[in-house]
Amino acid sequence: MSKGHLSVLIILLVLLADQILKVWIKTHMMIGEEYHVAGNWFIIHFTENNGMAFGLEFFGKAGKYMLSLFRVVAVVFISYYLTKLSKKEIPLGYLIAVSLILAGATGNIFDSAFYGLIFDHSHYQVAQFMPEVGGYSSFLQGKVVDMFYFPIIEGHWPAWSPFRPTEQFIFFRPVFNIADAAISVGMMLILFFYRKTLQKEL
Repeated sequence: MSKGHLSVLIILLVLLADQILKVWIKTHMMIGEEYHVAGNWFIIHFTENNGMAFGLEFFGKAGKYMLSLFRVVAVVFISYYLTKLSKKEIPLGYLIAVSLILAGATGNIFDSAFYGLIFDHSHYQVAQFMPEVGGYSSFLQGKVVDMFYFPIIEGHWPAWSPFRPTEQFIFFRPVFNIADAAISVGMMLILFFYRKTLQKEL
């Protein structure tokens, strides 16, 4: 299998898994509903966000348009970059890392671009696919579906702590999806193993 074909396969598999799970969550669960997969440390918890990975947000509706456009530009750039990489002699792991980043970015763009058009809202109800009255939002204003929650360590900050004394502490608090995970894994691979390759190829 050529590097180009491997890259396409990785992107398609990540996108397929990401979207199948998101559609299932959207059509079977309400916002805030959750299933405990493994005790209290691995939970499928349905939430949605308007912003960046792991639920971050900024600047309201205008920020949403800015973020969506930034994602589109980033995906176009990474796609072009990946096409060039597939024709070069580079470490296979670096190609895989960039492919994961592209797949993750594309997956979340799909939510933002289309979910507001093809689903109704999930508050106090299970969303309907292609509702007759139309979706809950407009193009590029859809919300990203998140579901993986790993509150591995829970407790409270000690009373003597200078950082939020006695308040609840949870690690790992963010809820994320397969696309977020793909982006994070790709970036960590580059950070820990392929920084020199990145500097050389940019």
